[in-house]
Amino acid sequence: MGYPHKSHARETVVLSKHFGDADAKSFKGWVKRGGYEALKQAQAMDPPALIEEVKNSGLRGRGGAGFPTGLKWSFMPKEKKKAHYLCVNADESEPGTFKDREIMRWTPHALLEGTAIACHAIQAEVAYIYIRGEFTEPFQVMQTALTEASAAGVFGKTQIYLHRGAGAYICGEETALMNSIEGKRGNPRIKPPFPAAAGVFGLPTTINNVETLVAVPHILKNGAAWYKAMCLSNPKSTGTKLFSVCGNVQRPGNYELTMGFPLKDLVNDLAGGVKAGRTLKACIPGGSSVPILNREETESCLLDYEGCVEKGTMLGSGGVIVFDDTADMVYQIMRLARFYAHESCAQCTQCREGTAWTTKILERVLSGQGKMKDLDLLLDLSENMTGKTICVLSDSCAAPVVSGIRKFKSEFEAYITGKKRPAAA
Repeated sequence: MGYPHKSHARETVVLSKHFGDADAKSFKGWVKRGGYEALKQAQAMDPPALIEEVKNSGLRGRGGAGFPTGLKWSFMPKEKKKAHYLCVNADESEPGTFKDREIMRWTPHALLEGTAIACHAIQAEVAYIYIRGEFTEPFQVMQTALTEASAAGVFGKTQIYLHRGAGAYICGEETALMNSIEGKRGNPRIKPPFPAAAGVFGLPTTINNVETLVAVPHILKNGAAWYKAMCLSNPKSTGTKLFSVCGNVQRPGNYELTMGFPLKDLVNDLAGGVKAGRTLKACIPGGSSVPILNREETESCLLDYEGCVEKGTMLGSGGVIVFDDTADMVYQIMRLARFYAHESCAQCTQCREGTAWTTKILERVLSGQGKMKDLDLLLDLSENMTGKTICVLSDSCAAPVVSGIRKFKSEFEAYITGKKRPAAA
């Protein structure tokens, strides 16, 4: 199966350079392309110097939170009184996001190399790569790559294991991921203690996303200044980012862009825009858990952490979901709420009850049985679900609901007043 599209002239191809290159999957093929040179370079460096280089690059976590990677590494205890661990979040369960999957499919050794470098930086003896259970092909590719690299002895004393998840969205949350690795129910943990103090098996742990770690070898080989120079807008957002584009566009797929690239250009130019005769209606720029942008906001949004916040949303995981004028926003928001209600671990009352009632009310509106006061009730529910739970799953449900009602209120009112025929939920 080939890669969906050739690189676009406006892409900044770094991490995705070998997507579609089947020979790059093998150990020999990766070494031939300069693979594992950065690992050798890292192994010759003192961990503090390595951490400082990553800090200077401005690399931020690509899993959604955008926390500075070097700073996160620096939180690990400096004295080795206990074993240290690295957990790699390859669960990628955010709807609309499919970039980490492609990294593992095409460049498995890039992830293994980045993982080994991170282990050296935080002085971890063991790394667990937690892969979403449904990712059968990426898992097989990663397993083959790990076997080859281990046989070649490139990791030294570092042990890297693949750990398969069982399809729970909540295990993409770092503490739930650690619980799952330990064989427990995938429930998020209360923080503090934070993972650097007490993580997997109660020992110091760092958790990084796949895309984050894959960027590290490039930073070492080319220098922090090179990486930091890749910035089109805010200097706090550096490097490249993989964006997964899906929905009502003509060329869906992954696109690698310099931070600060205009969202409208990604949608209309690289992804081909909406179909002829249709118009852009809305866009979710960072995966399903971030607030929805209307057309005007989409056309003026810059794709970096600060640019998205300026428009009232978040860059998140970079899952760009596009809606044209045929999209029923009430139905789409209900589908998102239903997803989060289904995936709630049910540990927190606000999430367990809030996501379920949000879904029921939206289903009622769609069926033509809704009332105007339901809109205020949905906003009130969302307020009680935001910032009041152990993890942010309930916030993720509230974000599209609140932004959807505020920006597409007339569509909700059309169902309530009978102007629009009831729809099947």
